[in-house]
Amino acid sequence: MLEFCRIAPDVKMGKDVTIHGFVNLYGCEIGDGTKIGTFVEIQRNARVGARCKVSSHTFICEGVTIEDECFIGHGVVFINDLYPRATNRDGTMQTPKDWEVVPTLVKRRASIGSGSTILCGVTIGEDSVVGAGSVVTKDVPAGVIVAGNPARIIRKVQDARRPPSGPMGIRA
Repeated sequence: MLEFCRIAPDVKMGKDVTIHGFVNLYGCEIGDGTKIGTFVEIQRNARVGARCKVSSHTFICEGVTIEDECFIGHGVVFINDLYPRATNRDGTMQTPKDWEVVPTLVKRRASIGSGSTILCGVTIGEDSVVGAGSVVTKDVPAGVIVAGNPARIIRKVQDARRPPSGPMGIRA
């Protein structure tokens, strides 16, 4: 399926990486055993760790670091500029010299649900979960579930794994 992919020669690719069709990779780093879904773009100076799963239609921009064993759902979008502009005040097109990349960090074993938007400058903590459709505007602590717009802490991850108790699954 690589016939419909654009993988630039400057991509650092680990061993046993799986790449599906219609993928655009340039200047990035992909760790061992990672799976990249269809219609994914990963820009220069972005890093995806080992044994990650990046689902289809996801955009990982410059300045994003995703550590090992993370799950990135379908249609997740990362942002690297809080105040994007196409032109300078004088009407000339902006170039890379006209703005600064704001980095984002996704820590080990974090999961980001489908359709989420991750603003720049945040850290998503280890073992945390971002609910589908969330907009992450500030740091997410380790081991919690966040959801909503803006994303807010719902509960700890271990609470989500406990079996329901009481009538109709309601916890006492």
